[in-house]
Amino acid sequence: MPDDTIPVRPVGRVENQRHDLNDDRWKGVVSAITLDPQQFTPAALQGLEQFSHIEVVFHLDRIAPEAVHLAARHPRGDSRWPAVGIFAQRAAARPNRLAVTRCRLLRIDGLRLTVEGLDALDGTPVLDVKPYMTAFGPRGPVSEPAWAKELMQDYYD
Repeated sequence: MPDDTIPVRPVGRVENQRHDLNDDRWKGVVSAITLDPQQFTPAALQGLEQFSHIEVVFHLDRIAPEAVHLAARHPRGDSRWPAVGIFAQRAAARPNRLAVTRCRLLRIDGLRLTVEGLDALDGTPVLDVKPYMTAFGPRGPVSEPAWAKELMQDYYD
């Protein structure tokens, strides 16, 4: 197979008070995303203030490459939940250690975005920021297994 390496450069970094890898209790966490002034000017954010929410793509840089899961496992190692493949869960130990979160955009000041509900640790590299548009949301009914609802019940509380 040819080298499929994709070069990616962070666009910014997360700043907040979260330093631990705890999965839950993200409600009320306010973070700042500061864009790299070597790459961007405030013009890159022009118009984004018109949106209530953004999608943030970030790199789970605290997950060691050797900790990545490639097969089925119990989410959070909890045997009460079924073993499911890594692509059937949102575990951090993913093949490319990428995460996507939708969060509320509170304000923009120069190259600094203040958001609520971003589940990224302080210093996390941000790879992209996009406005959330409802047209990109799910079309039609959404379904998920009961274990997923149970797993997430304390995530944003």
